[in-house]
Formats: sequence, C-alpha cells, structure tokens
Amino acid sequence: MLARSRFILVLVVGALLAVLSFSLQYLHLIPTNPVAEQRSAGKSRKRVNPVLHTDPPAPDPIRDTHQYCNYPNLTEHGWEGHCPPDYKLLSVQVMIRHGDRFPLYSIPKTKKPTIDCILSEKRKPSHPLLASFISHMALGGRGHWDASLGSLPRLPSHSTCEMGELTQTGVVQQLKNGDHLRQAYISRHNLLAADWLPRQLWVETTGKSRTLQSGLAFLFGFLPHFDWSRLTVRQQWSTLFCGQSCDCPARNRYLDQEQRRQYRQRIADAELERTYVTMAKTLGVATKTLRAANPVDALLCHFCHGLPFPCSSTQTSSNAPDEGACLTLEHFAVIRRQQKDDELERREAGLYRRYAVLAAHPYLNRSAARLERIARGSQMRKSKEDAVFALASAHDVTMAPLLSALGLEGAGFPKFAARLVFELWSSPETKERRSDRKLDNMFIRVLYNGEDLTFDTAFCREHNRRSTQPLCPLGNFLSFVRKDMFSVVNATSYQQACHQTVL
Repeated sequence: MLARSRFILVLVVGALLAVLSFSLQYLHLIPTNPVAEQRSAGKSRKRVNPVLHTDPPAPDPIRDTHQYCNYPNLTEHGWEGHCPPDYKLLSVQVMIRHGDRFPLYSIPKTKKPTIDCILSEKRKPSHPLLASFISHMALGGRGHWDASLGSLPRLPSHSTCEMGELTQTGVVQQLKNGDHLRQAYISRHNLLAADWLPRQLWVETTGKSRTLQSGLAFLFGFLPHFDWSRLTVRQQWSTLFCGQSCDCPARNRYLDQEQRRQYRQRIADAELERTYVTMAKTLGVATKTLRAANPVDALLCHFCHGLPFPCSSTQTSSNAPDEGACLTLEHFAVIRRQQKDDELERREAGLYRRYAVLAAHPYLNRSAARLERIARGSQMRKSKEDAVFALASAHDVTMAPLLSALGLEGAGFPKFAARLVFELWSSPETKERRSDRKLDNMFIRVLYNGEDLTFDTAFCREHNRRSTQPLCPLGNFLSFVRKDMFSVVNATSYQQACHQTVL
C-alpha cells in the first residue's frame, strides 16, 4: 500500500513539473532553444536601430513610383535622433529635395494637368500647421535674404500651377518633414533652445521658388513661428551647392560620358522604343518630338495626383476619345521600368560614381569642416559658435550625386521631399580623451528618409565589420571627404581630380 502511494505521488509531482515547464516556455521566462540562446549571448556590437535582412521584393515600377510620390497622408517614421544612452547630440546637417511640383515639361498636343497651387487649409492634403504657415510667410520682409531670394514668392500663388511650381502637396510634405525632425531633435534633445542665436542656424537654397518655399515650409515645421529677424537665407548659385569650388573640368567630362551611356542604353531598349512610337501615334506627333518633351515628367504628376493620363487635345470634351487616344498606365510603366534598369546599369558602369564624387565634394567638404569645428568647439565648451543646425533645400540633381558619392547608390533616386541627414554625436569623455583634445569621442550618423544607412556608407563599411562601437567615428568621415573618396578617380585631392585628364 505504501509503495503504491509513493508511486502515485511521483506521478503527480512529475505532471506538475511538466505543466510548470510548459508554462514558463509559453511565457518566454526560459529559453525554448538553449543552444540558440548561447550563440546569441556572445559579444556583439549593438546597432542604434535593428536591421532586418529580408529578400528584396521583385522590381515593380508602379510600386516604386508610389514611393517616389511620397504621399503626405502616410504616417511618418524615422530613426533620426536615436542614439545609445549618455551620448550627446551636437549638430545636425540636413539636405532636402524640394516637395511635389508641377511638371517642368508639357506633353505636345495634350492639356496640362489642372492643379490649384494657391494654398488652402480646407483642401487636401493639409496639415495642422498649414494655416499658420501661410500667415507667417506674410511677415517674411523681416528676414534677411541673400542675393535675389528676397524677390521670390514665399508661397505658391497661382490658381493654375505654373511650370515647376511647388504644389500644396509639396508644402505639406515639407511641413511634415520639419515637424518630424522637430520632435526628434528639439523635443527630444533640445538641439536649438527657444532663444537660439542667428549663427546657430544655417539655411541655404538655390534660386528657384520651389526650393525656397520647400525650405521655408520645412523650417516652419521645425521651428514653428520662428523669429524672422534671426533668420538669414543664403543662395547657392549652382544646383550642386559647390559655392566657390565649382570649377572642375573633369566633373563635366565624366557627366558627358555618363549622358552618352544613358542615351545608348535608351535607344537599345526595344520595348521603350516601341512604346514611344505608340504614344506618339496616339497623340499625333513625331516620335522624336515626344521623346524630347520628356513625357515621364508630366506623367509622374498625373500619377502622383491621381489624375487620368492625358489624351490628345484634338478630342473634344463632348465626345469620348477613341480607344487608344489616351496615354495609359502601361505606357508609363515601360518608361519607369527603363529608368529602373538604367539605375542598375549606371552603378555597374561606374561613370556616374566618378562624376558624383566631384559633384558632391564641395558640399561634403563644407559640411565636414562645420562638423569638425563644432566637435572641437564642444571640447572647449564653445558649442554655440557655429551652426548646430544646417538646412540645404535642393534638387534631385543635388541629392542623387551626393548619395552616390557616399556609396549609397542602392538607396534609390530621391523622391519628392527626400531628406538626407548627418548627425554629430559625442560619447561620454574619459580623462584621457579630455586631455589630448582628439576627436576620439565624436561620431557621425547618416540617415536617408529616416533609415540609418551609416554602416552602408563607403567610409564606414569596414568599421562595421571589425568594431564593437555602436556609432561611426567622425574621423572616418573627415578622412573620406578630404582624401579617400578620390580613389575612384585615381587622385588624392579635389584639385588634382578636377584637373587631370579624363580618358
């Protein structure tokens, strides 16, 4: 009897232990795979944000175009301002592409898209800051304007958009950009105090109204109701933002070679040629005339604004067009597919990268010098002596070579209101670091549209493989800009690279 009781007791205890073990595993209180847990517990460098490795989706020109449109009703996400504990944000340098605009070209024998460029908070897309932004721009006479910028309109102002004019969508995109970075840098890190000094803010733009207005919309989102009297807006005469360093013969020759490569790639694309012939026949124009009009620019506007693709203007509004009298999504998809193919071939050919290095260097060099001054000033407790926030409002032809020069060619062509961000951080100083005044505790992050791409850049890929440091040393960036980036053109300096013979 006693033996039987002991046997029953053992069974009951075993059952209880089994239930307890299953419950702990279900609640993740003990590992379900001890071997995997041991492997993951080894020494590893923690990234500021997690990187998920998934297979890239199959190419889809229409899906990619939706991303290019950058619809402002989508929720904004980004890793700007994220860093390990105890690190201090010292400076942020931002380049934006202007927001959504009206086409620069018109398609022959078609009507231009009907888009109202007068801003109204009652029309979609809108933004909580739009009404106050419109009112604030009326006070712009109190600001300080470089060169001819003061004569440009600070708001889009035509009931029917003019060529290249910023749309309300473009304004809202930049208000969202600025508001997003305000939360990341002002609310979280107090990068600019309420009593910020004029020298702490640097704003520059090209002489186009769409870049000026984009920059002002971004700035209002970033610093709502900013004090005009403390703002100076500077003009860059070149879309490359090359300042006083624009003379570079080799850059122009590399660009010429790249444009010839693009031309050869286009004429070799049989499907593209057939599509242009069909489109030209539909509209009743010569194929050469249609191709010269760069129809994809206008078609992008129709697509991004949800408008029907254009039809031949010979059709009257009272009569429905004959079948095939309008351009179609299929035509558009072929052109976009060819553009994506060209991006891949461009990377393989390498000509654009050589052009990009020389095109982007002046801007990168000025940014590097500013970041170094701020880093050294911070060590001497003089962090307010330079622009802790710099904004460059630019174009796709500014940002695309900059991405390529940084080694981020896989990031894709800049969408409307794209943003490229450089963050300068300092780690807690040790006594040794404080005494030698080196930049060992200074680090840089590079983010594109909110994604941390620092360890994809040409200057930090190797560091990613061999270091447990969670951020990239500022010294890597400084060395890259001042010497290493010229290795792709077999030179060691900007001057040497610009004036050497290009074969």
